[in-house]
Amino acid sequence: MVYQVLDQNNVVELDYATEIDAAILGDGCYKVTWDAVEKRIRITAPDVNGLYAWWTGDDLTRVYQVACKYQLTQDEILMLYKKTISKKTAYLTELWTIKDFVLFLDNDVIDRKPNPYGFIPFIIFPNLRQPKEFWGISDIPPLQEPQKELNRALSQLSRILEVSGNPIAVLEGVESSEDIQVRPGAVWNIPPDTKAYLLDLLQGGGIRLHIDYINLVYQTMHDLSEAPRAAFGGMQHELSGVALEVELQSLLQKVNRKRLVRNNVYKRRNEMILQLWAKFMRQDLTAVSQKVIWGPVLPQDRAKEAQNEQLLVQSGVHSRRTAMDNLGVRDPELEFGKWMDERMQILQQNNDFKAQSTQGGSRVRNTAADMQTVV
Repeated sequence: MVYQVLDQNNVVELDYATEIDAAILGDGCYKVTWDAVEKRIRITAPDVNGLYAWWTGDDLTRVYQVACKYQLTQDEILMLYKKTISKKTAYLTELWTIKDFVLFLDNDVIDRKPNPYGFIPFIIFPNLRQPKEFWGISDIPPLQEPQKELNRALSQLSRILEVSGNPIAVLEGVESSEDIQVRPGAVWNIPPDTKAYLLDLLQGGGIRLHIDYINLVYQTMHDLSEAPRAAFGGMQHELSGVALEVELQSLLQKVNRKRLVRNNVYKRRNEMILQLWAKFMRQDLTAVSQKVIWGPVLPQDRAKEAQNEQLLVQSGVHSRRTAMDNLGVRDPELEFGKWMDERMQILQQNNDFKAQSTQGGSRVRNTAADMQTVV
């Protein structure tokens, strides 16, 4: 059922958009509500810039009030709320508590009623949490200064190369000059005891200093973003297994820190889905247990992993369901049921062939034995 709701809301694309919001703005948000018109659960990602939250002073996880403010046009307000306004746009503010729901049109209350869900339908979570702070931090601020410096250094190098491609004529001991132009086959007439040459900005290896500095700034950006150059490919030598994990250790640690936050977010989102399903669809599934399964960040040897799980199942260390869970099967219970059905069909076929072999002579017995071997 949860997978059905997630598919209906195209949650894969929604998660991607929410992660971009969190990485840039510092926080992400999901809103889980019941669509009375379409008779289904709707999951959206409100703009965190319009969110306000109140929590108990000693516990950041206990949010007792959330306000969501957004702008609608005159036509949208008329269509959704049957209200006519004189302005082209107006702000709507939803104020949610566990018990009440209040809707404001600018500063006027247009609706007030008990909370129909019994919970606040918002899940606000940080990108990376600041110590003792409710709101998170963005990935962008640490990279702004290195990015500005990289742009400046690249622009400076570009100007040097541009000037070197259009060299400057330098005249020594000449009080005035005319028609001194740098072009192929040009002939310069200059007075005696004077010098004329082209200014070479690249002599002495000076350009190497600029390139080394750019590489240093570039390395600083990778260090601050915790995304090594190897994460973008282009490694000088191939790495696999533990060596690749060591090379990308900083990125793996950052991913793990974010996953710690997302575990509770996705569990809470599923709990809201189950509560709404129980309330409006009259089917209580809230007692089911949940587990978030993350895919591997780095390439994995699936064949070796499957062999390890096969040995663990055969030795009785854990069940087939656990093996499927560890291998990332989406629904181990459903897959196990399919496996049981296939096994019963195979056993039934084997029994049918055996029955035919006892009635049809040696030729039928040989065919049944061959079929058993294939199965």
